[in-house]
Amino acid sequence: MRLFTGIDLPEPILDRLGRLLALLRPTAHLKWSPLDNLHITTKFIGEWPEEKLETFKTALGAIQKRRPIEIAVEGLGWFPNPQKPRVFWAGVHGGQALRDLAGAIEHTLEPVGVAAETRPYSPHLTLARISQPAPLTPVLQAIAKLDSVEFGSFEATTFYLYLSAGGVYTKLSEFRFAA
Repeated sequence: MRLFTGIDLPEPILDRLGRLLALLRPTAHLKWSPLDNLHITTKFIGEWPEEKLETFKTALGAIQKRRPIEIAVEGLGWFPNPQKPRVFWAGVHGGQALRDLAGAIEHTLEPVGVAAETRPYSPHLTLARISQPAPLTPVLQAIAKLDSVEFGSFEATTFYLYLSAGGVYTKLSEFRFAA
């Protein structure tokens, strides 16, 4: 089972991102993310045997409750950089509260065998992956014409444990973190 934890996006933000993707998809041959797969990853777990699933659920359910997290989705960018991009993303801004949630998930799963991430947590929405060089000038021109790269904000109170199989993400468990 390929697993990860993440936060869902509300419909108004998905609608705005859907309009952006509809505008940009024809401009470049990239591996564009399906709208249904957009989420804020809080921890990539990777491949794990199904018999560990209940252990994960129990551990995640024990995470200390916290206040709702204000999250804004705004800005666009490229990983690792615009000159040799591999990922096109939308920015996710949740401040220290979102970093704390990701850290709590990280620390909760480490004792049950999930390796800790060595890179700092960098929340984003993967809009497209770039596996082979592609001309990006049309994408950049379309972005330059946008009125805004602000897609909205929301209050997060829940995260999920997801199964990733064949490009489809399925929610396995819900965890409310709001006190």
